[in-house]
Amino acid sequence: MKNIVITGGAGFIGSHVVRLFVNKYPEYNIINLDKLTYAGNLANLKDIEDKPNYKFVRMDICDFDAFYQLMQDEKIDGIIHLAAESHVDRSIKDPFTFARTNVMGTLSLLQAAKLYWESLPEKYEGKRFYHISTDEVYGALEMTDPDGIEPPFTTKASSGKHHLAYGKDFFYETTKYNPHSPYSASKASSDHFVRAFHDTYGMPTIVTNCSNNYGPYQFPEKLIPLFINNIRHRKPLPVYGKGENVRDWLYVVDHARAIDTIFHNGKVAETYNIGGFNEWKNIDIIKTVIATVDRLLGRPEGADLDLITYVTDRLGHDARYAIDSTKLQKELGWEPSLQFEEGIEKTVKWYLDNEEWLDNVTSGDYQSYYENMYKGR
Repeated sequence: MKNIVITGGAGFIGSHVVRLFVNKYPEYNIINLDKLTYAGNLANLKDIEDKPNYKFVRMDICDFDAFYQLMQDEKIDGIIHLAAESHVDRSIKDPFTFARTNVMGTLSLLQAAKLYWESLPEKYEGKRFYHISTDEVYGALEMTDPDGIEPPFTTKASSGKHHLAYGKDFFYETTKYNPHSPYSASKASSDHFVRAFHDTYGMPTIVTNCSNNYGPYQFPEKLIPLFINNIRHRKPLPVYGKGENVRDWLYVVDHARAIDTIFHNGKVAETYNIGGFNEWKNIDIIKTVIATVDRLLGRPEGADLDLITYVTDRLGHDARYAIDSTKLQKELGWEPSLQFEEGIEKTVKWYLDNEEWLDNVTSGDYQSYYENMYKGR
């Protein structure tokens, strides 16, 4: 029996990982550890909350004493660490919160795991600390125009996989870190701490850096669910700058599959990049979302294009991210299962079919519910 803690398991990506592990591995004990900040919502996991191998613990990852006690009480073998503050705009306004959660929180988990595992007769044998990070730690890529061809153009990654891209370069596992926002700086720092615990103490760690995720249960401050909700209510769609920034997008279920694969089969002390080979300009994403929502709501084609509102660009806004996940594909056999057009159709349909969830999250009612539920604990 493996006893695994998944931090941030009530959040967007975390809830998909928890669901996958609970359903796929009935022989594991899965402990979902989450502070239940604004981005954590146990309604994301209603379908598995009564499973015998699932347990929820409300805890702040910065609470070292509490987490160290949990490690001992539950005899934890593995940690999949997703808990993080992740919204760039919030980090620009409040960098201290990001440093506390993303850096000191990660350090708290590492130290507690180290002390507990080193106290065991087998020490680190059969143990694993898996840290999930972001492609934003690498900085930004230029949008290039190779051979006079206007991007996007068809290019080949090192795997030989063809896809539309906006430049020749990609982020590789060996790309030098160059974070540009308080958020990415805090994640870069946490990555360094994880690797340092392997190099210094021999802790079996793995780090992955993933591109933008989209799909069900994403908090509607992020681009795709925010715009789906705004289109529903005919509210403005604020687009930074000219909407020319490029991101690589991955369906969240594919990310959860990658985490499962890497947790079980990845090599200790390695880094794996996870990406969709799926680059889109923000403005093209937005127009695709508008067209999909309008069609599914039975509105005339292009009815909501007039909601697009261009606003002052974000401070330090990186031009382009693009992940090369060839290493993960070649070594562990993972690759994305969905193309973006299929994934966005499933995503928009989910939000429109789950308006009660969306309204509850945007109203903030779910937070007061949890505060009452856990009052005094």
